[in-house]
Amino acid sequence: MELPVIWFILIAVLFAGYFLLEGFDFGVGILAPFIGRNRAERNTLVGTIGPVWDGNEVWLITAGGAMFAAFPEWYATLFSGFYIPLFLILVALIVRIVALEWRKKVSDPVWERWCDWGLAFGSWAPAILWGIAFANIVRGLPLEADHSLDAGAALATVFNPYGLMGGVTFTALFVFHGLTFIRLKTDGVVRERAQRFIVPVAAITAVCGVIFLVWTVLITANEPWAWALAVLAAVLLLAAAAMMYLGRDGWAFLLSCLVVVCCTALLFGALFPDVMPTTLAGGESLTVWNAASAPYTLKFMTWVALIMTPLVLIYQGWTYWVFSRRLRAEDAHVEISDALPRHALNEAR
Repeated sequence: MELPVIWFILIAVLFAGYFLLEGFDFGVGILAPFIGRNRAERNTLVGTIGPVWDGNEVWLITAGGAMFAAFPEWYATLFSGFYIPLFLILVALIVRIVALEWRKKVSDPVWERWCDWGLAFGSWAPAILWGIAFANIVRGLPLEADHSLDAGAALATVFNPYGLMGGVTFTALFVFHGLTFIRLKTDGVVRERAQRFIVPVAAITAVCGVIFLVWTVLITANEPWAWALAVLAAVLLLAAAAMMYLGRDGWAFLLSCLVVVCCTALLFGALFPDVMPTTLAGGESLTVWNAASAPYTLKFMTWVALIMTPLVLIYQGWTYWVFSRRLRAEDAHVEISDALPRHALNEAR
């Protein structure tokens, strides 16, 4: 397999990891105002992502860095043509970071409510904008013959029905994924209240997901492997909802993760071998070959990835195990910092 193809797959894996991990962060932030009825319950919901959200964002930074190094022309065209949407995503993520980091800097319920709204905005906006952006990348953009993309022309075309459907579907999927994580990480009243959201959230996600995935297959690949991934994603989603309803939270979260992976694989698979297809008759698409870096660069990056990636995965897996206990709003003084490691909890006992 050629190195440009390998790095296209690796970038797809990095984005799948970002959507898988940061996706439930977004879902928790969106659901928190609806599930959390009081201060303790909202603290519990925020506490579920408190120890891990910043590590989850590293996947996006790594994906962007890999794209910059492996496919510099793809990076330059994407970030210049999608300047405004990506800038808005960045602003929303900054608001979200401030809301999470500064939430407990002031012991004031009013301040906490403002931070909760900041968390909600910082979760809704990226979910919608990532969906619109990726849907339009798959659909194609008005690239010229020299691979240039005018930001104004790109912005004028992104708000099409397929792009908007992508935004709705991404948001629904992240909400569903976040709901499985809430059920996995909480106990007591918060977990019980989350039970009421299973059927409506699963139904909305299933309907939106089927429409978007079928639409994607029809306008891009329209091949057996694409249909198989779309059907698999739908079946896994329904199975995750059933497991969540039956109280098998671990299985529900695992199946939800597989749904995210299947959807990401379908989007990148439908995109290949292009990295940015063009919709102009006289334009030329960017492909994994004409957008790739020099072979020496890709070889060096491959060795670095082979050494560093397992270490990162082991460390992040250990982090999730350390902060794996469930949180209860009924416990006294529930704060973000109450997501204690196992050894600290044992010492307290």
